[in-house]
Amino acid sequence: MTSEPLTSQPPTSEPPPSGRPSPGPSPSAPSPSGPPAAAPPPSGASADGPAAPGAAPAGCPGAARPARVWTVEDLPALDFDPLLAELLAKEPVSRISLPFAAENEAWLVTRYADVRAVTSDPRFSRTALLDRQVTTMTGHMVASKAALNYADPPYHTRLRKAVTKTFTGRGVQRLRPLAQAACDRLLDAMEAAGRPADLMAHLHGPLPMAVVCDLLGIPEEDRAELASWPDLILSSGPGPESSRAAKAQIHGYVTRLLDRRTAEPREDLAGELAEALAEGRIGADEAVSLAMAVLISGAHAVRNNSANMVYVLLTRPELLARLRAEPELLPQAVDELLRWIPHRNGVGLPRIATEDVEVGGVVIRAGEAVYASYLTANRDPEVFADPDALDFDRAGTGHLSFGHGPHHCMGAMLTRMESEVMLSTLLARYPELRLAGPPESVPFQSKGLIRGPRELYVTW
Repeated sequence: MTSEPLTSQPPTSEPPPSGRPSPGPSPSAPSPSGPPAAAPPPSGASADGPAAPGAAPAGCPGAARPARVWTVEDLPALDFDPLLAELLAKEPVSRISLPFAAENEAWLVTRYADVRAVTSDPRFSRTALLDRQVTTMTGHMVASKAALNYADPPYHTRLRKAVTKTFTGRGVQRLRPLAQAACDRLLDAMEAAGRPADLMAHLHGPLPMAVVCDLLGIPEEDRAELASWPDLILSSGPGPESSRAAKAQIHGYVTRLLDRRTAEPREDLAGELAEALAEGRIGADEAVSLAMAVLISGAHAVRNNSANMVYVLLTRPELLARLRAEPELLPQAVDELLRWIPHRNGVGLPRIATEDVEVGGVVIRAGEAVYASYLTANRDPEVFADPDALDFDRAGTGHLSFGHGPHHCMGAMLTRMESEVMLSTLLARYPELRLAGPPESVPFQSKGLIRGPRELYVTW
């Protein structure tokens, strides 16, 4: 789960017949179990959207500038997006238009300091997205409107508290032996199947799903049914119909799971959510949305992130040799791999400025949308010396791969743990582990929001 891994997008680019989203409930009378309604359009913005991006008040920086058209094409393997690299170097606060709703341009911030500022400043709102049409990567929403992704504090804080206990260090350590046992079983089965073997099918796919199912308390007999749904949801390729169908299936399953936990409480995340629901701390839609977020993000993002790490090590023999010689370096190496690997395509979910805010010398007008790129923040030369180098000795400033501010990924410790278990076991168990073919023969996913190999054949 990295950088707000549930990469949900704003509402579909097709507006309702009225020409704009249906208004939410009055801000003075919020729903007791739902997010507060977005504020009405601020001064200077019409009901149908903000003034033209970049139109700064007189005497302020941020004069109107043309938007960069970002088609977000598939890139080879783990190549860094050349447009992102260019914008970080030459135009760190820029205007962009993405493939959907391209006419509703947005800002993009790329520098480390600016990304931290935008993602932690309460003047930039996620809830306000529900009343905006913003240029985006897909034409469908990934997350429910009740999800954490569209929430601002204090509502967001209340939702996160409902699952905090599960994601503590103690909670993650409880899962580590289960993850190790699952890893060992999966690799036993891979060996029995013979060489070469696809690590995506034998390890990187099933292990994160097993861990997140253990976390939620999903029984073994139900797990095969869930396996393909996260991929359909977190992809820009299959289209909104497939995504909606997969979400409906997961929604139905999670609802039944929470009903079972209400009747038969257990010490797992489903039990924690059922308890919060019974006590009235969260509503039914919120409980289901939180469980879905963990299931989808935990299974999909960790699968790809961990596979990317193995691909890098198997194509960088000097780094692989060092980890074999210095296994105690693994936690630090995992963190550097998280910083360096461009784990997603494009950008995640934007925010809406609720008042004029100056960022990086540019005025973001009230009502305008702003994207923040954690990928470029992790390559900012003002923060990371020789940022394009993969350096296991790197220390100091932390990366932003798990996000920043209120929306920092609550599964960060879980992701690190799973990655360490997989890498340490592969290194110890297979001294001759290598790709079954040349690096350029490894196929990567197409049109995915999260980047990663489609297949990763190895031999040993």
